Amino acid sequence: MATNHLLEIKQYGQSIWLDNLTRDIIQSGELKDLVENQGVSGITSNPAIFEKAIAGNVIYDADIEAGVRAGLPTDKIYESLVFADIRNACDILRPAYEASNRLDGYVSIEVPPTIAHDTEATIAAARRYFQEIGRENLMIKIPGTEPGLPAVEQVIADGINVNITLLFSVESYVNTAWAYIQGLEKRLAEGKDISRIASVASFFLSRIDSNIDAKIDAKLKKGVDDITVEAKLKAVKGKVAIANAKIAYQEYKKIIRSERWQALAAKGAKVQRLLWASTSTKDPNYRDVMYIEELIGRDTVNTVPPATIKACADHCNVGESLETDVDKAYTLIENLKDPDINIDLDNVMDELLVEGIDKFIQPFQSLMNSLEEKIKVLSPV
Repeated sequence: MATNHLLEIKQYGQSIWLDNLTRDIIQSGELKDLVENQGVSGITSNPAIFEKAIAGNVIYDADIEAGVRAGLPTDKIYESLVFADIRNACDILRPAYEASNRLDGYVSIEVPPTIAHDTEATIAAARRYFQEIGRENLMIKIPGTEPGLPAVEQVIADGINVNITLLFSVESYVNTAWAYIQGLEKRLAEGKDISRIASVASFFLSRIDSNIDAKIDAKLKKGVDDITVEAKLKAVKGKVAIANAKIAYQEYKKIIRSERWQALAAKGAKVQRLLWASTSTKDPNYRDVMYIEELIGRDTVNTVPPATIKACADHCNVGESLETDVDKAYTLIENLKDPDINIDLDNVMDELLVEGIDKFIQPFQSLMNSLEEKIKVLSPV
């Protein structure tokens, strides 16, 4: 039999999660096989994934019809469909959750992206989702926006697992890590157990390179007279996301060495792992598994879409890569300030966060529209 390279990654302390969830893969047994035999130990979902899963798929029609007969509004029908899939996925992942002592085996669901800038609404949605879905191995996804971080702190203090999503800058990751720590400290001060809570910080990759590569290509298209300048620009292409992630991991290591973290660890707290997200390669000129094989390291997760899962199983080069060439990573990020390159990374990260929320709002609203149309068709005359 051919080697499945996904199975080799675990020995380096990294978990592979699937960035996809549909009722089809639950009912066909594909998800169970991925978990039991293919090295997958968690799932992430988002509104864009659910739009693809539900819109135009007859597998959901019976449940939509049941919702119509029960007189449920569109948003409640949506939740009934998604919550059922999440519960079933949590049940399939439950053995991985127990076998890993609650490190893995999680299924993530995002609060509605329309409330990304509303702290109180985010807290309320996270509490309700966790209670109504009713699974210990559920993670609530909260965007790492400025209003999202106090929500993260409170939801962690409530004892709810959290996946903080849409992190692009190292600074946003660090702020997220401290929000997790503050939530644990708050819970501990209330005399409550902190050993059963898990969190991941979802740090996005390919979108960074896509944005910066487009800026570099625009500069090159205008024409560069100096061959040295051209070489500088080309040297940055496709390299920023991985360098940025390596620097974020160095910040993670500083945080877990801090006295505040060590005090929590002594009480049984679990580290908040960095999770590499947006890991499918968008540029066909780049290696299709580069966002996996270049970021393998301890206490991390890589959430991977189905096509990249297959590609990595087939031909990933596996080794401890996350802490190689760290000095080069710092140099590359610093070089973006070179007047010949002149890319403002802070502005790029701000752009990406705004775009990221929009990329979830659009499919969420599109799915609601599709559901409304389907409800009309399935409603009794």
